[in-house]
Amino acid sequence: MSRHTLPCMISIPIETESIRLAQLLKLASVVQDGAEAKFRIANREVRVNGEVEIRRGRKLRVGNLVEVDGETYEIVAGRSSAT
Repeated sequence: MSRHTLPCMISIPIETESIRLAQLLKLASVVQDGAEAKFRIANREVRVNGEVEIRRGRKLRVGNLVEVDGETYEIVAGRSSAT
């Protein structure tokens, strides 16, 4: 019987209401800079919620899923300074 490995989801906490796609890729260390983010997004290497995304300025919110390089990143709420 073969063993199937479920894909690992990596949580990326944000402390703001939204984050732009290129910023998320840098935060997650998927790319080193904005130029690389622009290139990878333009080459249709990035999916948001299962759909290819070509807008590097796409606003992501808590609950969105970003797929790139076989990894899935989930946007989660980070710690808030307001209590």
